[in-house]
Amino acid sequence: DTQAAWDYHNGTKHTWRSVHSGGHYMDWNNQPRPFKLYPGLEGQRLPRDLTSSGVVALDVLLGRTAPAPAGPQLPSLQQLAGLLYFSAGITKRGVVPGGQMYFRAAACTGALYHIELYLVCGDLPDLPAGVYHFGPHDFSLRPLRQGDFRGVLAQASGGEPAVAQAPAVIVTSAVFWRNAWKYQARAYRHCYWDSGTILANLLAVGDACQLPLNLVTAFVDAPVNQLLGLDPDKEVALHLVPVGWTPEQPATTAPPMPPLSLEVAPYSRREVDYPAMREMHQASSLTQPAEAVALRAGPPAPADLVPEGEVIPLGKLLEGELPRDTIEAVIQRRGSSRRFRRAGIGQQQLAAILAAAGRRLPADFLGEPGATLVQMYIIANAVDGLAPGSYVYHPGGQSLELLEAGPSAEGRERAGYLGLEQELPADAGANLYFLADLTAALARYGNRGYRMAQTEAAIRGGWAYLAAYAQRLGATGLTFYDDDVTQFFSPHAAGKSVMFLVALGRPLRRSRLGGAATP
Repeated sequence: DTQAAWDYHNGTKHTWRSVHSGGHYMDWNNQPRPFKLYPGLEGQRLPRDLTSSGVVALDVLLGRTAPAPAGPQLPSLQQLAGLLYFSAGITKRGVVPGGQMYFRAAACTGALYHIELYLVCGDLPDLPAGVYHFGPHDFSLRPLRQGDFRGVLAQASGGEPAVAQAPAVIVTSAVFWRNAWKYQARAYRHCYWDSGTILANLLAVGDACQLPLNLVTAFVDAPVNQLLGLDPDKEVALHLVPVGWTPEQPATTAPPMPPLSLEVAPYSRREVDYPAMREMHQASSLTQPAEAVALRAGPPAPADLVPEGEVIPLGKLLEGELPRDTIEAVIQRRGSSRRFRRAGIGQQQLAAILAAAGRRLPADFLGEPGATLVQMYIIANAVDGLAPGSYVYHPGGQSLELLEAGPSAEGRERAGYLGLEQELPADAGANLYFLADLTAALARYGNRGYRMAQTEAAIRGGWAYLAAYAQRLGATGLTFYDDDVTQFFSPHAAGKSVMFLVALGRPLRRSRLGGAATP
C-alpha cells in the first residue's frame, strides 16, 4: 500500500498558497544545537594529519579513476578519519550574529546539520571492534558498544554481501527535530537530501582512496535503530555504507544486543513533534530480512530514452582540458553560494557537471550500470553556446534534448518563480532539477521507493555541487514549487515529481567566512 508515500509527498508540497499563507515562524531562542552530545562519554580522537589522495576531483566524478585493487581492503583509522571528515566534518568556521557558525563538508538545508554518522566495525589494526558515534565538534569517535556487531547489520540487510563482508560499515541517521525546527514536516524530505549530499562526498572520497564503498538502503529498520541506541520517534537510521572488503567468514551472527541507556544532551529547551515524519518513516520501514532481499536491484525500466527533439551532444566537450584540483581541495573549498552574478557559465562546465551527476551509483536498489530512478531537467539561463531554454539530459548519450527555447529574460523570471521566488535561481547560469517517476518507483519498491528516489536525487545533486566547485563555479541547493516545476517541463515530465534542485552559476563575491578549519 503506497498511499502513505503519496499522502506524505502531496501533503508536504510547496504551493504559492502554502508558502504565502503559512503561519510558521522560527523561534530563535529555541534553535536546536547542531551536534549530538553524549555527556560524560569520552571520545577517541581521530588522526588529524589527514593526507590528500592526490586524485583529481573531476577524474573521480567522471569515473576516470582506477578501480579498487583486488584482495582484502581493510580501512585504516586514518582512512576512516578522512572519510568522516570529508563527508561530515567541520571544514569552515564563520562569525555570525550570536557567535560562531560551523560549516560542514557537505551542503545541508538551512545549515542545520541534522544528519549523524555512526561506525560499526570488527577489529581493525588501530581500532577495536565496536559501535561508535562520530562527533564532528571534537573530531572523535565515541564507543557506544564494545564488540563485533556487524552481524546485526548483515542480518538486517538480508545477508547483503557488501555488508556481510565489510570490515566496517558507516550508518547515517537523521534527528527529526533539528531540521523540523525550521522546515516542519517537509524536513523528512531533507533527511534524504542532506544525507544524500554527505553520501556524495563519501562515495567520491572512497573512490579517490580506492576503497570499495557501496550504498545499502534496504534493511530491517528496528534492529539497526536498536543497535545505535536511537529513539525512533526522534532519530532514525537511513542508510548503510559498507567500507572495504574482507575475505574472512561473513559477519552473519548477531550477538546479544542489550538496550543502550546513554544520556544525550537536549537539542533545545523544547521540541515540536511533526507526526507526518514519523508516520512516513514507519510506513516505509521493513520488518523482515526477506523484504530487503526483494528490493535489491531490478529498478523500473527507464523512460524517455530516445530523444524526440533537437539533440546537443556534450561528450566531446569532456575530451578537452579540465581543472585539476584534488577531490579533498574541492570539498574543503565547497560552500553554498549566496548570490550569483548574471554571467554565463561554459558549455564544457555544464557538460562536466551533468556527466558527474549522471555517473554510476553503486546502490543496492539500482544494480546495473546506468540504472537510475531520476532524470535531470535543466533551465539554461546563460550557458555559453547553448540557447536559453529548457532541456532534458540523456546520460547514456551524454546529450541534451531541447524541450523549449525561450528568451533568457523569460527563463530567468520563470526559474526564479519555480525556486520559491528567490533571486538565486533567477540569477543562476543554469538550474538543474532532478525528477522521478514516483508511480513506477513505488510500484517496484513500495513506500521504501520514496526514500530511494529522494536519496538518489540528492547524491546526484551532491556530485553536481562538487563538479561545479571543481571548476570554480558556485552552486546551491534550493527548494521549489513542486507541481509548477513538473508543469513547466511537461509534457515531457508529465506524471513525474521533482526531488532536488541545484542552481549553478558564477558567485558574485568571495565568501566572508573565516578560514578553513582543520580536523
